[in-house]
Amino acid sequence: QVQLVESGGGLVQPGGSLRLSCLASGSIAGIYAMGWYRQAPGKQREFVARISSGDSTNYANFVKGRFTISRDNAKNTMYLQMNSLKPEDTAVYYCHTNYVVWGQGTQVTVSS
Repeated sequence: QVQLVESGGGLVQPGGSLRLSCLASGSIAGIYAMGWYRQAPGKQREFVARISSGDSTNYANFVKGRFTISRDNAKNTMYLQMNSLKPEDTAVYYCHTNYVVWGQGTQVTVSS
């Protein structure tokens, strides 16, 4: 079973961009579903984006047009490009494989 490590979080001003990475300890080529969830303080974890092994994607309505999910099987890495960030995007972002294996999370803070 692969292990996942997220990186790329940090503090950014409203309107700014960040790219999150999710590095797997093994091959992700055969993994059907990978994706991102997030959890803000005092709130439940919520779906952000998903990508299949065939590169089909789904997004939560609140990130459509701003976030882009992608995967590079050769690098065993999934990405989340986040543009036009808003304060309400502040949360810990988690990646997963097949909703079974989860990373430890990376903090994203959007604030001026």
